[in-house]
Amino acid sequence: MRTGHFKEATGQLVALSDSRVVWFFVALLLAACVAAPFLLGNYQVTLMVSALIAVIGAVGLNMLTGTTGLISLGQAGFLAVGAYTNAILMMDYGWPVWLSLPAGGLVAALISILVGVPSLRLKGLYLAITTLAFAFIINHIILYAEPLTHGPNGIFVSGAKVLGVDLQRGKALYYLTLGTTVLVVLAALNIQRSRVGRAWMAIRDHDIAARVMGVDLVRYKLLAFMVSSFIVGIAGGLISLQIRFVNIDVFALILSIEALAIIILGGLGSIAGAVLGALFLSFLPEVIRLFFETFADSSSNFYTSYVYEIRGIAYGVVIVAFLRLKPEGLIGLWRDIRKYWSNWPLAY
Repeated sequence: MRTGHFKEATGQLVALSDSRVVWFFVALLLAACVAAPFLLGNYQVTLMVSALIAVIGAVGLNMLTGTTGLISLGQAGFLAVGAYTNAILMMDYGWPVWLSLPAGGLVAALISILVGVPSLRLKGLYLAITTLAFAFIINHIILYAEPLTHGPNGIFVSGAKVLGVDLQRGKALYYLTLGTTVLVVLAALNIQRSRVGRAWMAIRDHDIAARVMGVDLVRYKLLAFMVSSFIVGIAGGLISLQIRFVNIDVFALILSIEALAIIILGGLGSIAGAVLGALFLSFLPEVIRLFFETFADSSSNFYTSYVYEIRGIAYGVVIVAFLRLKPEGLIGLWRDIRKYWSNWPLAY
C-alpha cells in the first residue's frame, strides 16, 4: 500500500500519474476498447461511436466551462460548423478526410474568436446568453447561405477513405473515433498541467486576482475559446461521418443543453469527469430501453410512443439527484469510493 506522495525528481512532478496500478488499468481499458468491435455487434459498435464522439465534445466544452469558468451554450453551433466544414470540403472540393476533419476544427476555432471577444467583459448568465445567440446565428447563416452550405437541403457525406479503407463503416469509423478520443484526452490532460491550464484555472477561480498576478485575460480567454471550439469542431466532423447526412435540424439547441449537463454530471473542471459524464448519459437511454424490454409488457408500445419524453425525464431526474446529493458529480463519487477502498477496513 502506498503511504506517501513524495516526489524525488522533476519528471515525477510533471507525470500524468506515478502509480503503476493506474497505468495498468488504463492499458487494460485501452485493450478492451481495441477488442470491443470484435466482440460486439454492429448496433453496439455504433452506440460506442456515438459515446466516443460525446466524450470528445464534452472534453472540449470542459476546457472552456470547467477549467476556465466561461459558461457556453453555443456547443450546437460549433458542432454544426465542424460538421458542415468537413462535409463541404469533402463533397464540394474533394478534400481527403484526413485534411477536412482537422480543417473543421480549425474553422470552428477561428469563428470562436467572434464569440470570445464579448467574453472579455461578460461572464456568467450574460456570457451564456451570448453564446446561445451565436448558435442561433450560425444556424440561420447555414440555412440561408445556400450556395455554400446547400441550405435546407443538407449534404450527403460519403467517400471518406484512407488507404482504400472506408472510414464511415463499422470498425474503421470506431477506430478513427477511438484514436481521436485518446489524442484529445491526452492533449487536454497535458494542457491542464501546463502554464496555459494554470492560467485558465486562475481565471476561473478569480479573474481579477489572476490579472493582478500577470495573467493576460484577453489572451487566455480567447485561447480557451479557440482550443475548446477546435475540439468541438472535430467532434462535429466525426458526427458528419457517422450520420452521413448533414442537416441543420441535427444541431438543435438540445445538444448545447445536453453537453452542459454532461460536464456538470461528470464533474466540472475534471477531464475524467467529462469522460464519465459523456459515457453515462450516452448509455442511459440504452439502459432505459433494456429496462422496459425486460420488465414491461412486451405487447405494450409505451416506450416506443414516449421514448423522448422518458429520456428527458430520466435526464432531469439524474441531474437533479446528482446536484442535490453529489454536487462534485461522478468523478466526486469515484473519489469517495476510491478513498473508502484505500482506507478499508478503517473507513467509516
